Amino acid sequence: MQTLKQELHRELVEDILPYWIKKTIDNEHGGFYGRIDGHEHLHKQANKGAVLNARILWTFSAAYRLFKNPEYLATAARAFHYILNHFIDKEYGGVYWELDYLGNPVNPRKQVYAQGFALYGFSEFYRATGRPEALEEAVKIFRLLEKHAYDPIYGGYVEALNRDWQPIEDMRLSERDANVPKSMNTHLHIIEPYTNLLRVWRDAELVKAHERLIHIFCNHIISSQTRHLILFFNEKWESQSQIVSYGHDIECAWLLYEAAEVLGDTELLTQVKPLSIAIAEAAYEGLQPDGSMIYETNGNHTDLNRHWWVQAETVVGSTYAYQISGNEKYLHIAKNCWQYIQNHILDKKNGEWVWSTAPDGRQKHTDDKAGFWKCPYHNARMCMEIVRI
Repeated sequence: MQTLKQELHRELVEDILPYWIKKTIDNEHGGFYGRIDGHEHLHKQANKGAVLNARILWTFSAAYRLFKNPEYLATAARAFHYILNHFIDKEYGGVYWELDYLGNPVNPRKQVYAQGFALYGFSEFYRATGRPEALEEAVKIFRLLEKHAYDPIYGGYVEALNRDWQPIEDMRLSERDANVPKSMNTHLHIIEPYTNLLRVWRDAELVKAHERLIHIFCNHIISSQTRHLILFFNEKWESQSQIVSYGHDIECAWLLYEAAEVLGDTELLTQVKPLSIAIAEAAYEGLQPDGSMIYETNGNHTDLNRHWWVQAETVVGSTYAYQISGNEKYLHIAKNCWQYIQNHILDKKNGEWVWSTAPDGRQKHTDDKAGFWKCPYHNARMCMEIVRI
């Protein structure tokens, strides 16, 4: 375990974080560039996404809190101020989904997933710095979500709303997602920031909302038959999908345990503990002999590509399973996946990680190196979660 921690510490501080500092800071127009493609070409006029900027804020805030490197603080502060000045909707609150490269909103919709990541970033910046305005912004978003996005009839949160928080017809998070009112992915990334906010703001309404979210996962999102996550739902929590996402399974396995642990309800944690292991075991249906985890299956087609974020979540989720259970099997899975990452996912020429590899291990360069969805969050978080154990 000590060797794994040392290797991930080195990967974080010598590879992942320096890449984002050196290659993505936009000194001309502020904030961070919106895209570096898979061939390492910088697109200076690419649009800037809320998720990328919020994830940069979280990553460098967490890194500063852990290592006290002033360069990490400066990067986090840059993200914090850029989000405040450009992504925050001064009239209706919350964050815009997308800006142009100059910082002007081009898609002002309120995607709940993005609100969650902004809350996550603000709460972590507060943990790192103690700056009250960061906590204020996190709390504002929490209250907006509870007011506008929460479903008081069936529970849970809708996918998206218009700029002024009114219903919207197309609620999809991305082109590959189903246009449904509720999804696993959005709820996973609401429970995650609520967990983080709960660490610094033990508000009664937040405690209630957080506990409610854990029960939503236990009662609706996690299949009682397979222990895989159900991905898409109508408003009544009736399944609208047969897809199995192995990466989300293993990610949920540890985020759900963390949520219950931070909540501090002993009875609920006792319930969640074996469930967390069961979700991890379900995820391992996608585990391959080379140590990697494949992407997803829908019954008719299985995507055998190895995506960067799925490998990162396999490492941290398996390490959590080892910590929870004491079973060495899970630590071996984590180590084997990290070995696969070193052999196939790391970009040893340019730094950081490639988006994915083909089943035969060849790196693929068709997807972004940095961009709307390719962020330092999954791999940096993997490193930090294990380093701090």
